[in-house]
Amino acid sequence: MGRVSRTTVAIVGGGPAGVVLGLLLARAGIAVRVVEKHDDFNRDFRGDTVHASTIRLLDELGLGDRFRALPQSRLDDFSLPMADGSQLRLGDFSRLRPPYDHVAMVPQWDLLDMLVGAAREEPSFDIVVGRAASDLIVENGLVVGVHLHPYDEPDREHEELRAELVVACDGRDSVLRAAAGLHPREFPVPFDTWWFRLPKGPGDADTALVPAFDGSDVLLSFPRGDYHQVAYFAPKGSDARLRALGVEDFRARVARIRPSFADRVSAIDSMDDVHVLDVRMDRLRRWWRPGLLCIGDAAHAMSPAGGVGINLAVQDAVAAAAILAPAIVGGVRGRSLNHALAAVERRRTPPAVIVQGAQRMLHRVVFERAFAGRLQGGPPILPAVLAKYVPPARGLYARGIAFGPLPEHAPTWARPASDTETEQT
Repeated sequence: MGRVSRTTVAIVGGGPAGVVLGLLLARAGIAVRVVEKHDDFNRDFRGDTVHASTIRLLDELGLGDRFRALPQSRLDDFSLPMADGSQLRLGDFSRLRPPYDHVAMVPQWDLLDMLVGAAREEPSFDIVVGRAASDLIVENGLVVGVHLHPYDEPDREHEELRAELVVACDGRDSVLRAAAGLHPREFPVPFDTWWFRLPKGPGDADTALVPAFDGSDVLLSFPRGDYHQVAYFAPKGSDARLRALGVEDFRARVARIRPSFADRVSAIDSMDDVHVLDVRMDRLRRWWRPGLLCIGDAAHAMSPAGGVGINLAVQDAVAAAAILAPAIVGGVRGRSLNHALAAVERRRTPPAVIVQGAQRMLHRVVFERAFAGRLQGGPPILPAVLAKYVPPARGLYARGIAFGPLPEHAPTWARPASDTETEQT
């Protein structure tokens, strides 16, 4: 038997959902340990879009200045290319109230480092890295902890981390979700994405997000500090074929879709610089069992369409903290804690359903049409007409992207004292 350690809440997964939940629970004075399998957060091509709902939350937590000090760029609008070469502004963030009138592009490792730094200021917060969860500890039908092992050495002696509650934030391939026998409903996704970087040119836009379509090819680029983070979309299962065609074919493909990138595609040295994401979309019917809760991608894997995954996961964490912290501090156990877990599921399932429904519609009317070569006449007619002739629609589109359904606010007890005093006056 390996070492045994204890905490009140064990959070498995050091992504945005896990770290935000750990920070909030620690501010409630609850002993919490976050377990992250990697040694650091420095992994490229993770979701980096921080929407207005998350920026507002950081301000409410007193972390706005730290966040704005991070290297970042901003997206002020979302446009679609038209058949005549013009661009149609679909989402106009300037119609939103500052400072929540944009989407920030922030390297996720910088965001997580900032959040962990803030969480470490709380005496009840702890984080361990380089440790992976292999299984749940279950006694009399109740989850009471997790088995951990060194991430790179799964055969080494396991550690038992025992807790009153385990929260699975370990992503769309959640080990704990599978160990709990919680099986998600899967939805078909017509594409995968290939991510790569290209250097930014002196005349490149810094604040706009514009997709490009050519035949059945789709390209989307996000402006970053001194480079573009680019996503190439192709029908699911195309990875082997694209790699077999080689880097020269891929460079030519990118230059054809976005001619303004033709002078820099040589920056793609080989297909090793192109990272495929097997896009999946699923959602749990039930997010919990006694002693265990799943949130974020462990509860609902999202499509990259709209870049909402991080923000929906963060909103899950805020709602979970707001519901669970009073219950845990109050000393509830057993059935009462189960009621709190069920309340988290009830609150956060509708936003997940709405967002995934919107993504599935976007898949049908944009991506499936694009792969069939039927987007040459421009974007779908209804959103185009609304955006062009009904200007307030651009603000509604922008608000839907920036805040999403049911954005959460930081609980009063998690805010700085000065902010709480101001709110009360």
